[in-house]
Amino acid sequence: MAILTIARMGHPILARAAAPILDPRDPALASLATDMVETMVAAQGIGLAAPQIRVGLQLVLFSVPASRMEDGSGVALTWLVNPEITPLSDLTEEAYEGCLSLPGLTGRVPRWSHIYYRGLDLQGRVIEREATGFHARVVQHECDHLWGRLYPSRMADIGSLAYCEELTDGEGEP
Repeated sequence: MAILTIARMGHPILARAAAPILDPRDPALASLATDMVETMVAAQGIGLAAPQIRVGLQLVLFSVPASRMEDGSGVALTWLVNPEITPLSDLTEEAYEGCLSLPGLTGRVPRWSHIYYRGLDLQGRVIEREATGFHARVVQHECDHLWGRLYPSRMADIGSLAYCEELTDGEGEP
């Protein structure tokens, strides 16, 4: 296991679409996933995409703390290989987001409030879920990394981009 360096905004891999994974059961992928978990935990994140550690493959992982879920249930650590997202409503919610590739920054980002996502786990089994609220936001944020997008490109008003420590109204928590 290893803690890997996280690519920051400006690194070319963060602006490129990632390649699909052909075999999610590849032992090298399992090793990569283990390193990604260790890296995410060390950085105190809740999600990480392979391009953020300079690997151009369609792999994300995330967990959602129970405290961030409306029903208090939380989402256990989930790996998604080759994920797909479908909005289930045109409704969007705008909230502050942070990103391990933009350390110390936050900005208000509109996201679909209700989505369906599908992908494979590391054993090649299908994962299909509906998500709302913060869970939906996290999935969309991580999958954006697979499509070469960082959250500032989704912001409706770039004027909300700020350093977390400068925000005084409590909304700046990524």
